Amino acid sequence: VSSDRKIMRPDDANVAGNVHGGNILKMIEEAGCIVGTRHCNTQNGDHCLAALVRVEKTEFLSPVFIGEVTHVTAEITHTSKHSLEVQVKVMAENILTGAKKLANKAALWYVPCSLQNVDKIMEVPPIKYASAEQEEEGRKRYEAQKMERLETKARPEEVMPSPPNPEKHTVGFSQSTLIHLVGPSDCTLHDYVHGGVTMKLMDEVAGIVAARHCNTNIVTASVDAINFHRKIKKGCVVTVTGRLTFVSNKSMEIEVLVDVSSILEAQKGKYRAVSAFFTFISLDKDNKPLPVPALKVGIVQSSSKVCLSFKTLIHNL
Repeated sequence: VSSDRKIMRPDDANVAGNVHGGNILKMIEEAGCIVGTRHCNTQNGDHCLAALVRVEKTEFLSPVFIGEVTHVTAEITHTSKHSLEVQVKVMAENILTGAKKLANKAALWYVPCSLQNVDKIMEVPPIKYASAEQEEEGRKRYEAQKMERLETKARPEEVMPSPPNPEKHTVGFSQSTLIHLVGPSDCTLHDYVHGGVTMKLMDEVAGIVAARHCNTNIVTASVDAINFHRKIKKGCVVTVTGRLTFVSNKSMEIEVLVDVSSILEAQKGKYRAVSAFFTFISLDKDNKPLPVPALKVGIVQSSSKVCLSFKTLIHNL
C-alpha cells in the first residue's frame, strides 16, 4: 500500500476554484505507478517501471477545493503473470474543520517494462489474497479489461475536422484540439510520457469542449475506461481532440482521442495512442447542477460514437 498527501493550491484549480479533474487523475496515476513499480522490483532480475495500460471507470464523487488536503491511497488488488491491478482512493480534508470526504476512486492496470529494454515485459511477483473468492473476482476483472482493451484497439477512427462556421450547440461548434510537444518533464525514466500527463491533457480538452457547449462552470463527473494503445515518446507531437458524443439534460459525454506523430520520423505517420470518454456536468455559482443545452444534430461524422449517437436516438424516441 502506498499513500501520499498534497495541499491544493490555486495552480491546481480551474477558474471557478474547483481542483482540476486532470490534476486528480495525474495524482491517481502517480500513486499507482509508485506502488506498482515498488512491487515489481521486489524480485531479482532487471529493474523495471510500471507502465499504465488502462484506467477503469473513474468516479469524481465530491469536488475538491483550493486549500484542502488530498490523501491518495493506492493498493495492489490483483496480479497476473505480466500485469497488476491497483485500486486508488482520493480523500479530501478540510484542515480548518477536520472534515473529510471521499473525492475519487479508480482502478488502474499496469505492466512492468524493463529499464534495459522498454519493449520487454517483466513478470509480476504474485500477491497473497485474503481468500480464494477475492482472487477469483480479480481474475474476472483482469479477463474483462483485457478483452475490452483488445476491442477498443481494433476500432481506430479518423478525427473529422469541424465544419466552417458551425452552428452553436452542434458537435462542430464545441469540438476542440490541443497540440503538445512532449518534453523531458512529461516523461518517465524510459523517455516515454507519464500516463498521468496524458490524462491531464485529455481532461483539459474535454473541459474546453464542455465549457464551450454550456458557457458555464463545468466539472468532471466521471471518466469511462481510458485505454492506452501505444506508447508516446519524448520529442513527439501529441494532438488531443475532444468532441461531444451525447448530451442529456444533466450531463455531457465527450470522446477524447490522442494521436501522435514524430517530428524527426515523419515517414512513420500518425498513430492513435489513447482513447476515452469523459462525462462533465454544468454548475452554477453555488456548485449546484444546471441543465445542459440540447445537442443539435449537424453533419454526422464517421465514428463509433459521434454527433447523433445511439443513446441520443433512444432518448429522442
